[in-house]
Amino acid sequence: MTDSSRYASNALLAGSALLASQISLNLGAAIAKHLFPLIGVEGVASYRVGIAAIMMLAVFRPWRTPLTLAQAVNVAIYGSVIGLMNLLIYRSFSRIPLGIAVAIEVAGPLTVAVLSSRRPRDLVAVALAAVGLYFLLPIHAGANQLDPVGVAYAAGAAVCWALYIVFGKRVSVMHGGQSVAWAMLAASVFIVPIGAWYGGSKLLTPSYLAIGLAIALMCSALPYTLEMLSMRRLSKRTFSMFSSAAPALSALAGMLVLGESLSAIQWLAIASMVGASVLTTLS
Repeated sequence: MTDSSRYASNALLAGSALLASQISLNLGAAIAKHLFPLIGVEGVASYRVGIAAIMMLAVFRPWRTPLTLAQAVNVAIYGSVIGLMNLLIYRSFSRIPLGIAVAIEVAGPLTVAVLSSRRPRDLVAVALAAVGLYFLLPIHAGANQLDPVGVAYAAGAAVCWALYIVFGKRVSVMHGGQSVAWAMLAASVFIVPIGAWYGGSKLLTPSYLAIGLAIALMCSALPYTLEMLSMRRLSKRTFSMFSSAAPALSALAGMLVLGESLSAIQWLAIASMVGASVLTTLS
């Protein structure tokens, strides 16, 4: 196999892993939204992070490979960002439709793409995404039905997503499963106490725990492992632009699982952002 064909094969594998992670993540998020009225957003976030941490630690047993001080710092930051990103986007989901929340959230990876871009075509793609984002934000008459607090939570998740890519790239040089396991442990130390404070004894309900197990697998353990494999083969800019296709998948998951409907303008805005991703990916 030549170097070019090997590179193409690796890129295809990485892209497929990233697509699979997005499908799993968005279907899991749609399921998670059903639990919000029962145990609270914080309780669902603690399920997602805490159970995923237990699963990852049991499978990968990361303590077999000790971390250096620099690796430990990066993993701690990476994990804390994961925990905060989960909490903020779930708070956003509780107030605005999934597709719109994720469309706002992808401003994070798009920012990473802008800062690492060197080609005019990529800047045009980001401008196209910015136009789509404009029509989703509550800054004009067509979007005033959105909850501004939900939009603010999504914007905070966007900042976390950008940091997730930056610090994820730093820890991706480690063994993928081990780095994610350490990161999920760090995230759980941050998020689980908050979920326990809000959810209380309801978190121990067997039926809720069963759903929480599915959420943890679909939203954290599987997608973060697949994304870590992708990060090892893709540049930050390419990974960011692949990720910006997430709003369409989120909107579809919200429509199919939750019955969330979007206006024609909102669908066109999401399509604009996905088109920006496609434009850069093709290049």
